[in-house]
Amino acid sequence: MTSVLYDAQGPRAKQRNILYTVLFVLCAAAVVWWVYDGLAEKHQLDWIKWKPFFTSSQPWETYIWPGLQNTLKAAFFALLIALPLGALFGIGRLSDHRWVRMPAGFVVELFRAVPVLILMITANAVYAEYTTIDTDVRPLYAVVTGLVLYNFSVLAEIVRAGIETLPKGQAEAAKALGMRKSQIMLSVLLPQAVTAMLPAIVSQLVVIVKDTALGGAMMTFPELLASVRPMSANYGANTIACFTIIAVIFVALNFALTTFASRLERWLRRNKKGKGAASGGAPETIGTPSLVVDDGRA
Repeated sequence: MTSVLYDAQGPRAKQRNILYTVLFVLCAAAVVWWVYDGLAEKHQLDWIKWKPFFTSSQPWETYIWPGLQNTLKAAFFALLIALPLGALFGIGRLSDHRWVRMPAGFVVELFRAVPVLILMITANAVYAEYTTIDTDVRPLYAVVTGLVLYNFSVLAEIVRAGIETLPKGQAEAAKALGMRKSQIMLSVLLPQAVTAMLPAIVSQLVVIVKDTALGGAMMTFPELLASVRPMSANYGANTIACFTIIAVIFVALNFALTTFASRLERWLRRNKKGKGAASGGAPETIGTPSLVVDDGRA
């Protein structure tokens, strides 16, 4: 059987593929065994090193939970500030006025090009030199500032791209109804672009959660990953066990975020289709059933 993309494999090609598969499985098994043997030789897989996480609440209450709280706090404040800033600058890049479009584009491209770690370090130095922020909370301020400056620029591009993917007939029909530019953007374009932008926004939220670890590595911010060092020192140098537990927590946290976003996206799409069907108009329109999408005329 053939396809428009490739020809059907012959007997010799099938044999080669089977051979390659067997070789890959053997190589993968050899790598897994090599890693396992090395960890076992250094006693990193001994039950005594993993026991505290399953038999006692002390490591969770003393190290993991406080670190997780700081991680979520930094990510929450960063997203809370970066999301409206990203929407503002994303819309600014689409402005018809050059004096608005050019500065917005310069700011977005500037902070998108600078590594987030440099932004965190710079913010920490600025706070230390020019403010009276207490040293205990200064790392949190620096981490949030760095995350905001970098991620708002990325979110601005997401917003801009999401709006530009919409059919031009949406804006033209809204203009024909006598709507102002601000009304078109806020009432017509942005609501429709939300569904398309949602996966990218959630992906950026996952990046924000993971990037909080940079503050723990460079500025003594007590986030989740930074809890590995004191926890490992307190429980007999069980570094592998500590990193594994923290990695599982990060995976579970990000998986929960992506799952929630997927369900929210499906709900928005169903809600959009339901409104389109109820209004007798095209399902591509959210909140503006009186706009005609087919040919851009109202």
